[in-house]
Amino acid sequence: MRVRGAILLLFLVGLLSACGGEEATTTAATTAPETTAEPGTLRALADAPGEDVSLVMGTSDYEPGDVRVLFLVVDDQSRAVFSSAGARVWLSRGLDEKPIAETTAKLEQIGVGMSGAAAGDVEQIYAATFHVDEPGKYFLLAEPVDAKPPIQGLANVVVEKDAKTPSVGEEAYPSRNPTIADAPAEQISTQSPPSEELLRYTVAESLKAKKPFVVAFATPKFCASRTCGPVVDVLDAVRKDVAAGDKLRFIHVEIYEDNDPKLGTNRWVREWNLPTEPWIFLVGADGLIKAKFEGAVSMDELEQAVREHLL
Repeated sequence: MRVRGAILLLFLVGLLSACGGEEATTTAATTAPETTAEPGTLRALADAPGEDVSLVMGTSDYEPGDVRVLFLVVDDQSRAVFSSAGARVWLSRGLDEKPIAETTAKLEQIGVGMSGAAAGDVEQIYAATFHVDEPGKYFLLAEPVDAKPPIQGLANVVVEKDAKTPSVGEEAYPSRNPTIADAPAEQISTQSPPSEELLRYTVAESLKAKKPFVVAFATPKFCASRTCGPVVDVLDAVRKDVAAGDKLRFIHVEIYEDNDPKLGTNRWVREWNLPTEPWIFLVGADGLIKAKFEGAVSMDELEQAVREHLL
C-alpha cells in the first residue's frame, strides 16, 4: 500500500536524517550500467521487472556482526511504498556477485499511538538484520512484497572495522546525566510532558549499583523529523509494559547543551561518541552493552530486546 498523497522526498530525507549528526544518512538508488547479468547475482535480481527507485536509509553506523538496517522505499513520485508483508532484502559484496544474505525486512511502527506520525505522515519503516563477518562496502537490494506494480531499490551499506558508537560487549561510559534531583523535569527533558520515571537515575549510579538499564539519547522537541519524540515515548511505554520496578532502570538523556541546539551537543553525547541521534543502549548488571539501536525503534523491537538481554 502507498501513503496517501505525495510525500516530498525532502521530508523523507529529514525523517531518516540523524538530527544531531554529521550528515543525512540517505543513499540514492545505485544505478547499474547496462550489461547482461549473470543468473543468481544481485544485478540479475535488480534487473527483474519493476520500477527502480531510491532507498532512503535510516541507519549509518555499522560494524561486523549483526547489522540492523532501517530504510524507506521511495518511488519516482517521492512517495513511500509500504507492504504489510514486509520487503525482501538481499545483501551482496558486489552487483555481479551472488547475495551473501537474504531476509525479509519487517515493517516496524514508528512511535506509539500517542506520538502521531513523523514527518511526511510516515508512521512505519522497514527494518532488517544481517550477520556480516567482514568490513567493506556492501550492496543492499530491497523489494516490497506484493507491491503493484513491482518496485525495488538499491543502496550501499558501508561496514567499518569499528563502529563510531560504543559496541555491544564494551563497557558503558559512566555518564552523570542530569536527573530530577538536579532540576525540575521540564528543565532537563524536552518531552511533553516529561516522564519523571525516565529522569530518576544517572548512568554512573546505575553502573555503580549494578542495575541493568536502558538509556536513550534523544531530543523530542528539537529533532525536526519527530523520530526522536516517538523514541522517548517508546522507551516509556516499554518501561510500563515490562513493569520491572527498580530491577531495571530506564533513562532518557537529551542531546543539546542546555537543551539549546545553537550550543551544540552536550557532554554526555560526546562521552558516548554519538555522531547521530537518536540512540538506545541496553546495559547489563555487569556494565556491558548488550544491544543497541540507531534511529527509530518499535515497541516490539525494544521490548523483545529488553526481555532477551536484561530480564
